[in-house]
Amino acid sequence: MTRNLKPGFTTGTAAAAAVKGALCLLVRGGIPDCLRIPFLSEGFADIHPHTCQRLAPDMALCTVIKDGGDDPDVTDKAEIGAVVTLDSGLTDIRIRGGRGVGRVTRPGLGLPLDGPAINPGPVTMIRNAVSDVMGPDARGLDIEIFVKDGEKIAEKTLNARLGIVGGISILGTTGVVKPLSHEAYIATIGSAVSVAAASGLTQVVFTTGRRSERFAMKTFPDLPAEAFVQIGDFFKASLEKAVETGLRSVTLAVFFGKAVKMAKGAPHTHAAKSDVSLAALAGWVMDISGDQDLAFMVRSANTARHAFELAYPVCPGMVAVVGREMIRWAETFSTGQLAVQALIFDFEGHVIFDSSADRSGI
Repeated sequence: MTRNLKPGFTTGTAAAAAVKGALCLLVRGGIPDCLRIPFLSEGFADIHPHTCQRLAPDMALCTVIKDGGDDPDVTDKAEIGAVVTLDSGLTDIRIRGGRGVGRVTRPGLGLPLDGPAINPGPVTMIRNAVSDVMGPDARGLDIEIFVKDGEKIAEKTLNARLGIVGGISILGTTGVVKPLSHEAYIATIGSAVSVAAASGLTQVVFTTGRRSERFAMKTFPDLPAEAFVQIGDFFKASLEKAVETGLRSVTLAVFFGKAVKMAKGAPHTHAAKSDVSLAALAGWVMDISGDQDLAFMVRSANTARHAFELAYPVCPGMVAVVGREMIRWAETFSTGQLAVQALIFDFEGHVIFDSSADRSGI
C-alpha cells in the first residue's frame, strides 16, 4: 500500500517564520500558536514557534524547528532563528547572517561575495513576513538570521566546496520541500557547476557519488575540489546545466554499471528509472567477440557487475564501446556544445577506459 509522502518546508521558510514570530512579539505584544508563511509557489506552512523572547524593548528573538517532511536532509530538525531589532536609523530592511549561517567566499552562486548565504527566495519570504505584520511600507528593521549548530551541520554538506564557509545556506526557491524532490538536487548541481565555471576551471569532472568522486580525485590530483561535481543519477540534466553555465568541456568519471546506463542513453540512471540493458551489452560483446555463449551469459547476468566479471577478462573491448556510446549520448544531451571525456572505473576503482587515450579502434 502506497502512502502519501508528507511535504516539509525549507530553511528559507523557517527563517521567515522566525522573523514573523519576533516581529509579532515586538509589534503586537505576543505571538500566535502557529506562524503562517505563504510559499512562493502556492500553499502555505503553519509553523509552531520553538522559542520566543523579548531581548530589549526594541529587540526580540524567535526560533523554529525546520521540518523536511518525508524528504529530510541534514538540516531537518535544525533550530533556525532570527533576532529582529527596530532601528529608526535604517531606511530599509537589513537582512544579515548571524552565527551558523554560511558566508559566501567564491563567485558563481549569484550572491555577493563576503555576504551571507541567504538566497533571493528566502529574502523575498522574509520581506513578505515583515509586510504581513507591519504593512508593505515597513522599514527601519535589522534582521539577523542564525542557525543553532549551523557550523556542525555544514560539515555534512558540500558547502565548503561551493565557497560557503562558517555555516549552512538559507535556501528555497518556493519554500516547500517536496519529498524525493529532484528539483533540489538538480539545483545543487547547477550551483556546483556555476562555482566551477566562475572559478575559471577548464576541466570539470562529473561523478555519480562519493565513491566515484574519491577515485576521480586520485586520478586528477592537481584539480581543486570545486572541479568535482556529484551529479547523482542526473546524466542529462547535469549536462544541460553545464551548457547553461557556459562550460565547454566535462569529464564523466563513473563506474562501469552507471556507464552502461549512460551508454544506453538513459537520461536518469537510477535503477527505478532505467533498467541495466544487459541485452544491449550482450549485443556489443557478440559484435566484438563473436562468442554466442559469452553473449548469452552476459544477457543472463544478474547485474552489470556480474556481466562485467563474466566478459571483461575475455572481451575487454566492450568497455571501449560502452565509453564511446556514453560520450555519444553525452554529446547528444548537450546538443553538441560540450567536449566530453569518458573515464570508466572497474568496481575496485581502477581506470579501465579513458577516452583521451583510446586508440583501440574497436
